[in-house]
Amino acid sequence: MKPASFAILFVVSSALSIAANPAGFRDLRIHDPTTPLRAEGAWWVFGTGKLVLTARSADLLTWQRVGPALSAPPAWAHEVAPNNKKDYYWAPDLVHVGGRYLLYYSVSEFGKNTSAIALATSPSLDPAVPNHAWVDRGTVIRSDPADDYNAIDPSVLADADGRLWMAFGSFWRGLFLVELDPATGLRLNPGTEPVHLAAAKEIEAPTLYRRHAYYYLFFNEGQCCKGVSSTYRVRVGRSRVITGPYIDDAGRDLREGGGREFIGTQGKFIGPGHVGLFKEGDTEWVSMHFYDGTRNGQPVLGLRRLAWTPDGWPFIAD
Repeated sequence: MKPASFAILFVVSSALSIAANPAGFRDLRIHDPTTPLRAEGAWWVFGTGKLVLTARSADLLTWQRVGPALSAPPAWAHEVAPNNKKDYYWAPDLVHVGGRYLLYYSVSEFGKNTSAIALATSPSLDPAVPNHAWVDRGTVIRSDPADDYNAIDPSVLADADGRLWMAFGSFWRGLFLVELDPATGLRLNPGTEPVHLAAAKEIEAPTLYRRHAYYYLFFNEGQCCKGVSSTYRVRVGRSRVITGPYIDDAGRDLREGGGREFIGTQGKFIGPGHVGLFKEGDTEWVSMHFYDGTRNGQPVLGLRRLAWTPDGWPFIAD
C-alpha cells in the first residue's frame, strides 16, 4: 500500500564510502526508488509520483529530476483506478532486456486491490536522446476484490538462463510470482495462477535477487508512510529455485511467516524499505528509503554497504 505523496531523496556520504549519515542531502522528491542503474553516462532512479518520477546523477550524490517518465496517463488507467485522478503511479521497477528498457509500475488506489502492474518500454533513458520515448505496452497483471493478492510493487529479475520473472504483492495473502515473456515483457502464461512466495500480516515491496546458487527474496514487513511512526523493516529468505519455497536461516518458510531480519529502524533512520541491490565497481550496495527522524519523518533514500556471511546471508556492513 504505497503513498500517493512525494518524498525527499537522501543520498548519504560519498560515492566511495556511502554510509548512513546526513552528508550530501539533496532536495529531490522521490519515494519507492528503483535500484540505481548505471546507463547512458549517469545513474538513474525512478520512483512513485505523477506519471512516474525520474531522476539522474553523475556520482550518486548530486541528483537532478528530469520530469515524469510518461507523457500522459495510459488510456486504460482510469478504468483500473477511477479515483486515482492525479495519476500518481507507485513503486516502479526498471530492467534492461533485449536492447530496451522495461519500466514496470503500479496503478492503484490506496488501501484497495483494484490494481494493475503496467509496462512501458523505451530504447533509452535520457529524454534528450532523439529516440527516447516511453511507449505504453498495457497491463501485465490486474487484481480486483475477487483476488487474494494486490497487483502492485513489481520486482523483475532477468535470470542468467534468459527467463524473466516478476514478484509482486502488498498485504492481502502476500507476495506472488509470475513469469514474463522476454520478447514482450508481458506475462508468458496469463492463464496460470501466480505462485505464492511469502505471507505476513503486513507485507509488501518484494525484491528478487540472485547470487551464486540462491535466489533471495527481500520484502517489507510493517507499515510505511507514517513518518516517524512507520514500522517498516526488511526481511529476507532464499531458495535454490526461483519459484520457492523461500526459507530463512532458521528453516522457516516465508509463506508461513518466516524471514531473516535484514535491516530495521536504526536511530534517526526509521522504517527502511523498498530495497535494491547493486554494485559500484567491486563494492556492493543496498538502496532503500528511510523516514528521517531529523526531518519530521520525510522519506529519504539511503545507500548502505552490503556484505555476506560465509554461509551466504546478506547483512549491512557499514
